[in-house]
Formats: sequence, C-alpha cells, structure tokens
Amino acid sequence: MVGKLTTHVLDTAQGCPARQMTIELWSVSSNGEKTLLKTIHTNNDGRTDSPLLVDEELKSGIYELVFSVGDYFTKHIENLPQPAFLDRVPLQFGVADPNSHYHVPLLVSPWSYSTYRGS
Repeated sequence: MVGKLTTHVLDTAQGCPARQMTIELWSVSSNGEKTLLKTIHTNNDGRTDSPLLVDEELKSGIYELVFSVGDYFTKHIENLPQPAFLDRVPLQFGVADPNSHYHVPLLVSPWSYSTYRGS
C-alpha cells in the first residue's frame, strides 16, 4: 500500500463542501519547531486535487494542518461578528505508519469544528 496524507473540509453551517479554503501543512520536530511544507486550497468538492503527501514524502512523525476558516466564512456568510470566533484551526496529529493512508477531515462552522481519522 502506498502511504499518503489527504484531507477534506465540510462547511456544516451551509451543508456543503468548503470550496477554496486555504490550508497549510507543517511538519513538527521533536522539539516543537515547525516547518511549512506547503500551502494549498480546497477544490469545489472541499478536497485537495492531489494528496498532500505521498510515498516517500510521508514520514513517521508529527504534522499539523492549519485551516483558514475565518477567511473562508468571512467570504461565504454575511454579518458574522468580527473578529471571527474561529480564525485559524490547527490540527496536530501523528503519523506512526508512513505506509498507511492518513485522511484528516475537518467539519466546521463559524463556531465549532470536529475531526477524526478517516479512510
């Protein structure tokens, strides 16, 4: 099996995929130092066009996805309070087996979010 990292974002306030949301992918060292690996945007299905990491790019360790939900909801929902309750949502997670598929979805509204390890 080819190891890979994928994500998608669902806008639970409007009941649709979160289109054109900016996502940053960071690697986190054992001492907490972060390195930006890439910045990407979701497509019309709320997913990225390709895996975030695949094959030898995916290594054991700690990663962090940072979702720019404040910018997204400011563009898609009128009359939200400013500053936004949620702005940048960081999800830090561990990859133990780089030969596995790690799918990290985000279900989000302007006031709450949840995640899980998907398939």
